Amino acid sequence: LLLQMWIKGVNEAGKMALQAWEKETGIKLVQINGQRHYGAPPPGWVGGPPPARAEVYIAKLPQDVYEDILIPLFGSVGRLYEFRLMMTFSGFNRGFAYARYASLEEAQRAISTLHRFQLRPGCGIVVCWSIQKRRLVVSGLPASVSQLELQARLQSVTEGICSVTLHASPFQGQAKLAVLKYRSHRAAALAKKALMEGNLRLMEAGLKVNWLEPQLKKKLQLCEEEPLSSWVQEDESLAEPRPVALPLSLQNVLECLNMVCWKHHLRKPLFVIKCVEVNTDGWEKFWYQVEIPGYHVPISGFTWVPPDRQGQSKQERAKAVAALHILRVLGKSLHSQLPAFHKVLRSL
Repeated sequence: LLLQMWIKGVNEAGKMALQAWEKETGIKLVQINGQRHYGAPPPGWVGGPPPARAEVYIAKLPQDVYEDILIPLFGSVGRLYEFRLMMTFSGFNRGFAYARYASLEEAQRAISTLHRFQLRPGCGIVVCWSIQKRRLVVSGLPASVSQLELQARLQSVTEGICSVTLHASPFQGQAKLAVLKYRSHRAAALAKKALMEGNLRLMEAGLKVNWLEPQLKKKLQLCEEEPLSSWVQEDESLAEPRPVALPLSLQNVLECLNMVCWKHHLRKPLFVIKCVEVNTDGWEKFWYQVEIPGYHVPISGFTWVPPDRQGQSKQERAKAVAALHILRVLGKSLHSQLPAFHKVLRSL
């Protein structure tokens, strides 16, 4: 009760000013898991969301400043699609926020105009490009944890997860760690908060959740042990068009894939191929998902297909890439049981 009374009395003038501004402008702010949101989309927005890269990070905010000051300020240099202010349980802000603009140009204008802006005398704020971190690392997992158990728990307590990879920990003997990839920085941040609050419930006291840092990422890549399994396969480098290095023959790849599946009592793979984007140069981006009856999870990814490839349709080219991807995934778990596998794969 004393804590509630203390919280109620914190920064009353600032809270009253914020409420008056909301009433005057008709703006609605929504607080979810320690983040207070405006927009996404804002009133009157037409069309789809702007690119995630059009977001700026704002730091060194006075903790008693709210959206009634910040949104008009950051909206003065460009059209805001979204504004997120990080909040404490007591009602102060946590000193940082994110503003996403309608375009990269407007985000750049916000940085050049408002970086080091004196919000108050002696209180210059930081405005820079937001780093879209999307990967978390969960360490301290027991050696007995299984991939399927971890996936099921994560699906039940977080949203927007793209992939889960389980590794032997390079630091903690028999313990394991997991690298989690989310579809956006926001989804990853919300997942981090949920997991830090103990929602994973894997019966371990020493569980830690952090952002995946470059040093650990490199260390994991150098480990001799391959990841135990992968839930969803993606290639971030395909954000921009590039051709696949190998000259793929759809017939040869499919024959090899069907042979591998038959040898291991798996049924014929089922492909779903869909074009999701076409750029101005005629490149087409395809999404694919492949289900193999008898294999525990579907496997999906993206690939860019160049224009005017003679002798093979773009749909066939995308299917060949998907089939080769499936071969590589299966090869990690099946190569010791199928010596001929790598010889066939090298011939493609």
